[in-house]
Amino acid sequence: MYAFLEGDLVGLNPTIAVVMCAGIGFECQISLNTFQKIKDLKKVRLFTHLSVKEDAHTLFGFADENERELFRHLISVNGVGPSTARMVLSSLSIPDITSAIIQGNVT
Repeated sequence: MYAFLEGDLVGLNPTIAVVMCAGIGFECQISLNTFQKIKDLKKVRLFTHLSVKEDAHTLFGFADENERELFRHLISVNGVGPSTARMVLSSLSIPDITSAIIQGNVT
């Protein structure tokens, strides 16, 4: 639904970024990898994924399209939800995750 948000970074902690776009503050759940890439910026572009559930609409933000694409692949796996996918992205780099998947390295 939303491809990306671009604007002023008005709030940030290791799990949440708030991006001001046209007077609206969008709260995005982020990984530690994204946090590290945007922590020193004033203006950002976050590629987004909107997760819709019965009880919540949650916007996830990513520093680049590759991280968002990997997130989408992860949540397509049965039993892996958005929160788990974000934790995976926070604990390993994109190349390390990709390599582990290709090699079948469960640990």
